[in-house]
This record gives sequence, structure tokens and C-alpha cells, in this order.
Amino acid sequence: MTTMLEVTGLTTRYGSISALRDATLTVGSGEVVGLIGPNGAGKTTLLNTVAGLLAPATGRVTFDGSDVTTLSPEKRVTAGMALVPEHRRIFVDMTVEENLKVGSVTRSASERAADLDEMAELFPVLREKWSTAAGYLSGGEAQQLAIARGLMSRPKLLMLDEPSLGLAPVLVDVVFELLDSLRAAGRTLLVVEQNATRMLEVADRAYVLRSGEVVGEGTGDELAARDDLFATFVGDGAGGGAEPS
Repeated sequence: MTTMLEVTGLTTRYGSISALRDATLTVGSGEVVGLIGPNGAGKTTLLNTVAGLLAPATGRVTFDGSDVTTLSPEKRVTAGMALVPEHRRIFVDMTVEENLKVGSVTRSASERAADLDEMAELFPVLREKWSTAAGYLSGGEAQQLAIARGLMSRPKLLMLDEPSLGLAPVLVDVVFELLDSLRAAGRTLLVVEQNATRMLEVADRAYVLRSGEVVGEGTGDELAARDDLFATFVGDGAGGGAEPS
């Protein structure tokens, strides 16, 4: 398996506080890799550093064989990285279609048209709301829009930060079914997820973060069997209040 992402010795600080310390991980091409751990463990900081939104104090980020540690977020998107941020951050005054087009700024007009058709097929609930302002979408619909917008850049690596956060249980199922379908389609995913139990069911591998450090890694079955990591530091991670469907 070809290594798509390699993070080596990454330390990221907020002032004098190290939110991430000497983190090392890999994501292979076609893999779904989870990042799990308690709140404040450094999971979002790791994703934001990989995406270029935060500058590391030390360490290296290698993507698709190239050192991208000092590249801007825009250049990382062009290189093939996309981040679906926590809380979705869609443009509520723009339509579903307009939000999707924002995600395809690196694509040509002809490519964009084909990508829109693909998103309409992959996300039928969005096809039904194509001309609706995103602010009128339910929580589950908005999360699907955020993921679809990330896919519009045709990323080699799609990173998702807490995709099931705040959703009702039935919509959590929808999100994880979508992750499973992306996995089956050969997409490469790096996913921060508070719902550790569900994440370990869909991930090929996962890393456990605690207090800014990677304290464990393995397959879903391996990590779920480790009471010292899973039960003590992670729990079942349901997290968040439910939004209406």
C-alpha cells in the first residue's frame, strides 16, 4: 500500500501550550484512518495542522511523496487535500449548488459540471434541495453538504472533523453509512470522531490521542479490545446534543 500521508514528530503550540506533542502517523492510499480520544486530546489541532491552518513548531507533513509542511492551505487543496471542518461551516445564505461550487474552485468548468452531477447522485437528499439556501437544511443535510463540498475538489485525501457531532442517532447512522460507502469506493479518509465505537467499526486503522500525544494505534478490533486505552481514555464517545432531522 502506498503511503498517502505521513506525519512525523509534529508539535503544535498555542502560545506556550503544546496542544500536540511529537505526533506521528501514516495514512495509506485507500485507507480510512480514525483519530479518537477524549475532548481536548489534540485531534482537531492535528487535522488543522495537516491542512495548513496551523503552523507546527516542529515536525514534518509529507503528502503524496512531497514535503508540504510549509505550504499554504490553498496550495494543499491544489495538491489534493481537503478538510471538512467541525460544525460544517457551510455558507447559510448560499444555495446547496452554490456551496458545492465553492468547493470546486480548483476545478475547470467542465470538471465542475461533472462533479456536480456526481454529488447529485451520491447525495440524493441534496439533489432535492439544490436551489434551497443552506441555512434551511437540517443538521444531517448540512453535514452531507459539508462532505459533498469537500469532495468537489476531487481530493486524494479527505479529512473530516467530527462528522457525526450533534446529530440525532438516525442521522449518525446516515453519516457512518456514507463513510462506509466512501471507503468502499476507495477514498482515502482521515476522520476525527468522538463516537469512537462507531469509528472503530468503519476504520481500517485508528490512532488514540490523549493530552496531545498519540498513545495507541491499531485496527478497530485491536483498539476496542484494549481496555487501558478505549474504556479509560475514550469511552463510547456519543457526544453532543441531537439536532432535528
